[in-house]
Amino acid sequence: MEEEFYAIIKLISGEEVFALVSIDDSGDEPVIILQSPVTMKTFNHHGTSLVKIKPWVEMSTEDIFVIRYDKIITMTETSDQKIIQVYDRYLNDDDNDEGPLLKNSSSRVNISQKMGYLTSVEEARRHLEDMFKIPPKDIDKDVK
Repeated sequence: MEEEFYAIIKLISGEEVFALVSIDDSGDEPVIILQSPVTMKTFNHHGTSLVKIKPWVEMSTEDIFVIRYDKIITMTETSDQKIIQVYDRYLNDDDNDEGPLLKNSSSRVNISQKMGYLTSVEEARRHLEDMFKIPPKDIDKDVK
C-alpha cells in the first residue's frame, strides 16, 4: 500500500470526489481506497466565493470506500492548502449539516424576543381589506 495523499477523482458516473486516497496494489486487481470522500461545489453569493461540502455517500455510516480503476476517468493529486483546510475543517466538525463555512459564529444571528410577528392575522386582514376596499358608489358606476 502506498502513501496517502489528497486527490480529486472524476468517476465515470460524472461525479467529482475529493478524499484522502491510498492505492492498494497488493491484490490481483489494484484498487483505490478513499477515506471520508466528499463532493464539493463552489458558487458565488453576493461577491463571496463559497464551498458546499456533502458526504459522497450520504446515508452511510462508513468512512472508507474502495473503488476499482475501471470506474475512474481521471485522478489528480492536490496540494492546494485551502481545499485541504476546508476538507479537514469539515471532517473535524461535529455537525456537518451546515458545512464549515456557514458555521462561522460571525455569520449567525442571535434570536431575540423582538423577532417575530409584526402584527396579528386579524389586524393584517383588516388593514388589507381597508386598503383595497372600493367605495360602494364606485362599484355601481363600473357596472352600469
